[in-house]
Amino acid sequence: MSGLSTGWRTAGRGLALLALVFGAVAARAAPTAADCRALEPVPWQAVAPGVWVWLPPGAGDVSAANAGHVVPTSVVLGGREAMVIDPGPSQRHGLRLRRSIECRFKARVRWIVNTHAHSENVLANSAFADLVADGRVDIFATAATREGMAQRCPDCLASLTQRVGEAAMAGTHIVLPNRTLAEGDGLRVGAFDLRVMRVEQGHTEGDLVLWNPHHRLLWAGGLVYQGRVPELAQGRVDDWLAALTRLDALKPKQVLSTVWSKGRQGVPPPALAATRDYLQSLRERILQAMDEGAQPQEIERVNLPAFQHWEGYSARHGFNVQRAWRELEPVWMDRATPAK
Repeated sequence: MSGLSTGWRTAGRGLALLALVFGAVAARAAPTAADCRALEPVPWQAVAPGVWVWLPPGAGDVSAANAGHVVPTSVVLGGREAMVIDPGPSQRHGLRLRRSIECRFKARVRWIVNTHAHSENVLANSAFADLVADGRVDIFATAATREGMAQRCPDCLASLTQRVGEAAMAGTHIVLPNRTLAEGDGLRVGAFDLRVMRVEQGHTEGDLVLWNPHHRLLWAGGLVYQGRVPELAQGRVDDWLAALTRLDALKPKQVLSTVWSKGRQGVPPPALAATRDYLQSLRERILQAMDEGAQPQEIERVNLPAFQHWEGYSARHGFNVQRAWRELEPVWMDRATPAK
């Protein structure tokens, strides 16, 4: 028999520990020593006891060179069982991940968490489709993320394939989450507890935030950036800034999001402030441009020189301006209307 845990709730919804329970499962042949030697090693880095991260090869945007691996993939280990958080962009990436966990950690993936519905985070679900089909793996996400994946992943898969090439995406298909997480839920892997915090709607329609208070370790989905321009395609500036305030209040020592950001000696992880600085600068400059009579298509009026060196500035900043402009027009009009 596999692991056994129990469920509990406090008043209201409270903290609910989801039972990560597996009955007898069909054994699959473990990889041989030769299999493991033939595997391209994954450069795992230790985050906390039982927590490891596989970082992207660089800080760039999606390209053929990185095959879509632009955000961290992390794993939480509990004995011979593992939970993967944001498995990555493709079948190939996911298979390498799956085999590495078996060879390096002598563990089997039992649970996957999709923090939000972006292709570079979730399309590697494909590598675990056989295990999901026979009940050996569950994939967790918020209801909004599952809906977003169902609506957008066909187009996202096509777009990612066009950008990185068919070889990198070979065999990749859409595998949707089969378990739902909501605020107040909890996950336990071995002795490692994760709390599901408020589901944010800043970066996407369902940004999952996971928190381990013992190590002050925060998984923030796509809410935290550094060195890359944030994506506002499904986001809202004011909701995102409010989410960052709530994340700051947790006083994390480390954040795993689109980057791995580490604090030091009472200084919070710097990526939190970097993300806030970009979004706050974008907000302030748009409202100033409105005061000056600018039109939303005048992207050059909302230039942010301090962030021009960030990856994706030329590709995404103009879109972010137009997206945020639509959001902030009612804010500007309310501010400009004299009180009666």
